[in-house]
Amino acid sequence: MNLKKTYKEEYGYVRFITDRNSPLTYAEMDMLKLHDGESFAIDEIEKEFVLIVMEGKCNVEGKDFLFEKVGFRKSTMEIVGAESVYVGKNTPFHVTAMEGDVRIAVCKAPAPKYFPPQCIRHEDIKMARFGKETFQRDVAFTFPETMQANYLYIGEYWVENGFWASFPPHKHDVENGVEGALDEIYYYEFDKPQGFGIQMVYTQDKSIDEAYKIEHGDAVEIPRGYHPMAVAPGYKNYTLWIMAGPRRGLLSSGEPCHQWIVGK
Repeated sequence: MNLKKTYKEEYGYVRFITDRNSPLTYAEMDMLKLHDGESFAIDEIEKEFVLIVMEGKCNVEGKDFLFEKVGFRKSTMEIVGAESVYVGKNTPFHVTAMEGDVRIAVCKAPAPKYFPPQCIRHEDIKMARFGKETFQRDVAFTFPETMQANYLYIGEYWVENGFWASFPPHKHDVENGVEGALDEIYYYEFDKPQGFGIQMVYTQDKSIDEAYKIEHGDAVEIPRGYHPMAVAPGYKNYTLWIMAGPRRGLLSSGEPCHQWIVGK
């Protein structure tokens, strides 16, 4: 089972992780890069969208709504959450790059219900620091469960210098009241072109037991199972995480044999 895909950055709209080329139930991800002043129209039925403005600024416009100059980061290495726009079911819209080029992660999921367009500005994004010691990372809740949506729940984190993330290992693949059934995409960038890390995805019964070298532009699909990752010493990592499922939020359970680490 190969759960890794690679995006080679280019101008235009690139279909990346779709409902046809991945084992995921809900989460999808495309990439959009535009020259200054260039526009791109999106009209895809029965889907909801969250546009994560990774770098640059853009206008997002549809019938009866216009969000202007969304985005402010010059680099994904800045430890601050990206501005984003939600567009609901069966709502055509177009994106226009403003004041320079723009780079956007287009996150998608099925949309049983319609919710109105929404925009999250950086001053409204909750930031947190998770973990401790060598498994510490900064986290941005870029599109949290408090926003109206069917399935999408999105955030970002930054990991540095040999540290681990998603550790101790956790999973969110069953609905049992504590844990939620959410599939996930991790998308990675690094501060240097040779930067890399390791992403694991495994289940208790070993029906999935994968480990990948991850580099700039890679993504790993997580249909189920535990999914810790580590960054090589000397490098800084940016990870966009896209979770999607009927009950949204950090609804996970840790791998029991490693939970002693949390309390030590």
